Amino acid sequence: MSRRVVVTGLGVVAPNGIGIPEFLNAIQNGISGIRYVPEYEDLKFNCQVSGTPAFEWEQLRNYIPETTLYGLKGKGIAFGIKAALDAWMDAGNAIYSEDTRWDTGCVFGSSVADTDVIKNAINRVDAKESKKLGSRVVEQIMNSGVTAYISGRLGLGNKIINNSAACATGTQAILIGYEYIKFGMAKRMVVGSCEYVDRYVFGGFDSMRVLSRKFNEHPEQASRPMSLTAGGFIPGSGAGAFVLEDLEYALERGATIYAEILGGSSNSGGQRNGGSMTAPGPAGVIRCIREAIQLSNIEAGDIDLISGHLTATIADKMEIDNWSKALNRRGDNFPMVNSLKSMVGHCLSAAGSIESVAAVLQVAHNFVHPNINLEDPNPEIIAIAGSNNLPTKKVNREINVVAKANFGFGDVNACLIISKYNT
Repeated sequence: MSRRVVVTGLGVVAPNGIGIPEFLNAIQNGISGIRYVPEYEDLKFNCQVSGTPAFEWEQLRNYIPETTLYGLKGKGIAFGIKAALDAWMDAGNAIYSEDTRWDTGCVFGSSVADTDVIKNAINRVDAKESKKLGSRVVEQIMNSGVTAYISGRLGLGNKIINNSAACATGTQAILIGYEYIKFGMAKRMVVGSCEYVDRYVFGGFDSMRVLSRKFNEHPEQASRPMSLTAGGFIPGSGAGAFVLEDLEYALERGATIYAEILGGSSNSGGQRNGGSMTAPGPAGVIRCIREAIQLSNIEAGDIDLISGHLTATIADKMEIDNWSKALNRRGDNFPMVNSLKSMVGHCLSAAGSIESVAAVLQVAHNFVHPNINLEDPNPEIIAIAGSNNLPTKKVNREINVVAKANFGFGDVNACLIISKYNT
C-alpha cells in the first residue's frame, strides 16, 4: 500500500542560524553565515573563510545526559544531535521514553567522522598512550555514530541507517526515510545529515583549488552562485533534520504539518559521458529529475521553485542547462531558482538536509529566499533561466511545489519534490 508522507518537524544547525526561528529570519533577509577564519590564514590556505555555525557545547546540555555531553568531542555528531532532537520536539514529541519506539526509525547521513577526533586518537597511539584514548573514541569515529546517538536518545526501534553519498547525502537520507514510510515499513522517520569541516577536510579542498580565494577580506561576499565572479565554493558545516510521518499517523495525533514529500529519485551517472568522480554527468542528472517528477505524479510545469545545488563553480551553468532540459522549460517559462549556498556556503554532506529545511520553509511561508551576491549573473545562465527568475531579494508569492536536488562526488544524484500539504 502506498502512503502519503508529510513533514511534521524541522531542526537546523546552520552557519546563519541555529534553530528554525533564527534560520527562517536569516534566509528571508539574506543574512550570510560566512566568516573569516584566522587559523586558515595561519595555515596559509588560499581560502580563509568558511560557514561555521555559532555552536556552543552548552546548547546540548538539556538534550543528552551529562556523562554523554562530557565525553562527546565530535562536532559533526553534536550538530546532528541538536538538529534531530530539535526536529523531534518541533513535531510535538517528548525526548524520553521508557519503551522502544518500534514504529520509528532514523536515516541520518555523514561523509566522514570528525578528523580532529581521529587525529587525537592517532597521536595518543603513536605516543604509546592508548590507555588514555578513553572509552568513547570508537563511537565518535564510526560513521554510524550520529545515528547511534540519535536513535539511542530517542529509543528508536525501526530501521537505523547511516548513509553517505558526498554532497547528495542529506537529500538521499530524506528520500530513504520517505520510501520506508511510503511502502509501509515505518510510520515515522527521523532523517537528515550532518557535517563538520575542520582544518584537515578544509585543507583537502583548498589543495584542489576549487575554493573561492578572492574574498578573504569580504567573507560575506565570497559565496557567489550563478555569478560571473563566482570563483569557487566556500565550505560550510552544520546539520538539518526532519521528522517524516505517515499522513494518517500524523493526523491521528493532531500534528502540525509543514509540507508533503511527493516523491523523489536518486541515481548515478556511472562516471560516464561527462560524469566523473568530481562532476555529475548530464544524463544522470536529467534522468534523476525526470524520474522524481514522474514518481511524484506531477508535471514539470507544476514546479514553482528550484532549490538548486549551485555551488558557485563553473558547474552552475551546466546545472541550469540540465534543469532546463529535464523540465523542458526555458526563459520566462523557467521556474524561479535559488541557492542557499550564497548564504551558508557548501555544507557538503549536510548541504541537502539544510537546504531542504529552507525549501520546506519557503513552501510553508510562501516566499522565495534571495540569491545574495548575485550582482553580476552569468549571461549564459540568464539566457536559459530568464532575467526574472533569479531573485536577489526576498519574493513573497505562493509556492506550491519545490524541486530540491543535490549532486555528490562519485556522480551521485538525488532529487526531492516537496509540496504544500493539501487535504
